[in-house]
Amino acid sequence: MDSERISGLGLEPMLTTSELAEYLGVQAQAIYDLRADGRGPSGIRVGRELRYRISDVRRWLDRMHEADPAMMRSGGGR
Repeated sequence: MDSERISGLGLEPMLTTSELAEYLGVQAQAIYDLRADGRGPSGIRVGRELRYRISDVRRWLDRMHEADPAMMRSGGGR
C-alpha cells in the first residue's frame, strides 16, 4: 500500500524495526534491546512483527535529546 493511499485513509505511516534501525544507523537488535530495557520507543504488535508510529518515534527521540552542556554550565538547563 502506498503512502498516498494510507494518508487518504487518515492513517499514520509506520516503520518496521528494520526501517527504524536503518534510520537511526543501528542494528535492529539495538532497538529490541532498548525495548527490553524499557528505554525504547513504544511499538504496536501486528501479528509477530512490531511497527512504530512515526509520531511515537519522534516523541521518543525528543525525550532522549540531551541538553546542551554549555546551557547546563550557565544555569540554563533543567
